[in-house]
Amino acid sequence: MEFEEEPCRIKDEDTEEQTDPMDVNVLKHEFRRPHFTNEDGNISQTENNFIQKSAGKTGVKGSFACSECGKSFADKSKLNRHMRIHTGEKPFTCTQCGKSFTYRSILEDHLRRHSGVKSFSCDQCDKTFVFSSSLNSHLKVHAGLKPHICTFCGKSFSLLKYLKDHESIHTGVRAYVCSDCGKSFSTSSHLKKHQRVHTGEKPHKCSHCEKCFARSDYLKEHERIHTGEKPHQCSSCRKSFTQSSSLQYHKRKGCPKFPK
Repeated sequence: MEFEEEPCRIKDEDTEEQTDPMDVNVLKHEFRRPHFTNEDGNISQTENNFIQKSAGKTGVKGSFACSECGKSFADKSKLNRHMRIHTGEKPFTCTQCGKSFTYRSILEDHLRRHSGVKSFSCDQCDKTFVFSSSLNSHLKVHAGLKPHICTFCGKSFSLLKYLKDHESIHTGVRAYVCSDCGKSFSTSSHLKKHQRVHTGEKPHKCSHCEKCFARSDYLKEHERIHTGEKPHQCSSCRKSFTQSSSLQYHKRKGCPKFPK
């Protein structure tokens, strides 16, 4: 019984395709892939999966596309990170306050707020900051730079976000909505302060007694108990108070010289 001699074949590890030795040099310059077609001649799902896998290996950008918005990514891990925007998944949780975040980097920034460490100091005043970006924004105050101008009233601002917040006064737009109770706010900073009612977060810590507060202005008023500072003075009798609310109460009820 005679057998036909079959030419030697080389297996390509990526495609499992049998290849003639004479084609090896060609394959160094040309990528080959097997054909997976349906009976009607259209490319099958197996082919689509193969294209994605191969493109991912070769680093071709756009091989993994988001099914929600169509944005494409070079590898699947980046796509998975992106999908959290659509799914609302927040796998990184703060052990101090329970607040969760979409990305680890945001959690790390958040933890720095809890630590209270302000490593970045202004060389023109005694103000300090947790983040270098906050210091850079603050320095514009000293430089007097206000390049962002309101088209409604002409008022200028050092930062674009300040301008956007200001313009909401003119437009009446309250674009920032609390996901817990539905209350809306004109600025993102007002929303963040409000959300601490729900989360219980108190990132502002007193350096004297370590008591914590949800807002920086609450902390400042509290610290005056330790420093003895009384910046709020009655214009009628010159009596001074730690808090503005105490001054207002004094004017209504206690000041003998304040006109009723």
